[in-house]
Amino acid sequence: MRIAFSLLLAGAATPALAVMNIFACTPEWGALATQLGGDKVSVYVATTALQDPHRIEARPSLIARARSADLAVCNGAELEIGWMPLVQQQSGNAKIQAGQPGYFEAASVVQLLEKQARVDRSMGDVHPAGNPHLHMDPRNIERAAAALGERMAAIDPANKNYFGQRTADFLSRWREAIARWEKQAVPLKDVPVITHHKNMTYLLHWLGMRELGSLEPKPGLPPTTAHLTSLLRTPAKLVVRAAYNDARPAEWLGERAKIRVVVLPYTVGGNDKAKDLFSLFDDTIGRLLAP
Repeated sequence: MRIAFSLLLAGAATPALAVMNIFACTPEWGALATQLGGDKVSVYVATTALQDPHRIEARPSLIARARSADLAVCNGAELEIGWMPLVQQQSGNAKIQAGQPGYFEAASVVQLLEKQARVDRSMGDVHPAGNPHLHMDPRNIERAAAALGERMAAIDPANKNYFGQRTADFLSRWREAIARWEKQAVPLKDVPVITHHKNMTYLLHWLGMRELGSLEPKPGLPPTTAHLTSLLRTPAKLVVRAAYNDARPAEWLGERAKIRVVVLPYTVGGNDKAKDLFSLFDDTIGRLLAP
């Protein structure tokens, strides 16, 4: 009887997972998983801030990492449609297949912008479910954090309280940061801008800035001289691009239109200052406000 009781205690004290292995599709979700998971998780990020997240190759190294993952954290809304399904399939890891608890999409818990009732190839690289670049609105990161914290606790219930406390702490600090950023960004309201790609839509929507056009004639299509020339007639005050976008079209337009080009990190690691989610938005707001 004493032996059985000892075994029961030992079983209760053993965590379900010594460390949760997390496969993050993009840097922002890897950074969020690290914030929420602390020393109870090991996070591998499949892409870098200087890669176009649409165009990633399902390399053997990614497949190998996915094979041992307990949880895959991705953006969704078809951002990773060109590579993540193949990684999932080739990994043979039942835990991280679509529809399983070990597969989490941030897009599933937020309201997507620019949903399309009809999509065809003539429209360019358009996502029918909506614009997938959702993390550029920090309020979406707040929603994703709450849901991801719950998912991590469900996968590793032995550390439920730990994940819950870290999630609550992050959300408290994040909400304070959002209020600070919104106060700082008041001068940006109604400022007209040209973007390179539709990857700044959520940021501009959050800040109340106006997107007058894009350097790409259609989403995903390279800028042309004719299209760039047509943008010279717009009253834009800024040209905004992500660190991973080609610099040349923005510089061409900025020089000829005599307007400032702003290069935003877009995600964690996009420049030396964007080291985590907080500094990502600190740097983003600062760059937009710079004279």
